[in-house]
Amino acid sequence: MSTDVKRVITVLAALLLAALTTTPARAADGGAPSAGQRIAEALRTSPVYVDEAYADAVPRSRQRQLADRIRRTGLPIKVVLTPLTKGDAFDGESDVLAAIVRDRIPDQRDLILITTDGDFPDTLNGYEWPADTHQARDAVAAVGFLDETRDAGLADLTAKAVELVAEGKGAQRYEEAMNDLNDAAPARKPNPGEPGDSRWWLWPLAAVPALALTTLATRALLRSRSRRAASAVPAFPQLVFATARAADEAELRRRAEAEVLALGEATQAADVSTTADLQQALDAYAAAGRVLDEARGMPDLAGALALAQEGRDALSGSPGLPLCFFHPLHGRAALRTGWRPLGRRDRLDVAVCQDCADALRDRRAPDVLTDRDGDGRTVPYFELPAARSVWSATGYGSLASPLDGFNSRRAEAG
Repeated sequence: MSTDVKRVITVLAALLLAALTTTPARAADGGAPSAGQRIAEALRTSPVYVDEAYADAVPRSRQRQLADRIRRTGLPIKVVLTPLTKGDAFDGESDVLAAIVRDRIPDQRDLILITTDGDFPDTLNGYEWPADTHQARDAVAAVGFLDETRDAGLADLTAKAVELVAEGKGAQRYEEAMNDLNDAAPARKPNPGEPGDSRWWLWPLAAVPALALTTLATRALLRSRSRRAASAVPAFPQLVFATARAADEAELRRRAEAEVLALGEATQAADVSTTADLQQALDAYAAAGRVLDEARGMPDLAGALALAQEGRDALSGSPGLPLCFFHPLHGRAALRTGWRPLGRRDRLDVAVCQDCADALRDRRAPDVLTDRDGDGRTVPYFELPAARSVWSATGYGSLASPLDGFNSRRAEAG
């Protein structure tokens, strides 16, 4: 079944389930409202909702100013500023937050929603229903790349987002911001040993051709992912989670680019005299960039994420569990467990996320990342011969270090 067909089925199922759900979602503990319902109820009295965690950044006086500004626009704008972290009520995803809030205020046909982002706390995302009539997604995406908002706080960023949405020229503003970034791209740095090369120890970074884009321009690709059709996000939360996990290859590539670039920035900011594993982080950065440059599909892009995580762990000096063995796009594993592959006597010790651990415990097949074998068949990536796939050989960190596996494979290739 193709990805497009699956998405159509998912959306149809979501609409059916949402139609059957006529009462607000309530928690089991005495009927307490869910996080999404609390936000939706607050938005009925004010177009601005600010979580207590952001009370200092956006005090009540600024909230009232924002609400007044929104009312003057005459547009159905709502603002939701709340922290997003993996495992919370919205799984750390602004798309999920937007879909749940939209689902909780079905009586408002037209809606423009401005939310915080799950990856970059100083970034906002824009959504609009039933169509992107006011170019809200582009308008909000442009805010973070304007000179005037370079050092702006959350309140000022939100005010600017409201202003650009009301202007109705979001696409033009976004393109202008991107052009300004390209014009401001830094000149070529000197090669090792050339005059001006004051940080020679960072030059392994230059070995990654995939990162020829400037840091800001590539980060823009990730931060503007909210430009995709927000109205296509299903309204039912459980299906939203499934859709988020089924990200297409282009989106995964943007995510991998951003993760690798973030690692590069972290290595540049590290103190060479006090960071014991800096060289390992640099090696992981170079390897991740090469994998990204040569990626032929989602398994390789997931490998770039695994290498980037290994590099971050090296910088922190306290490595945690690797990515989930069965599906690395599930994120960092929660625990290690024994697992016996079909047709084998021995058991492997693998790191798995909680969902996959629950599946194994209940004797269900976990969700797995697939690849194509030599005959073109789609199989679990770990069923490929280890000699052919570095990810099968390392299990994205469960069986061996992805960096060691990558280096061994490059050495064998000569």
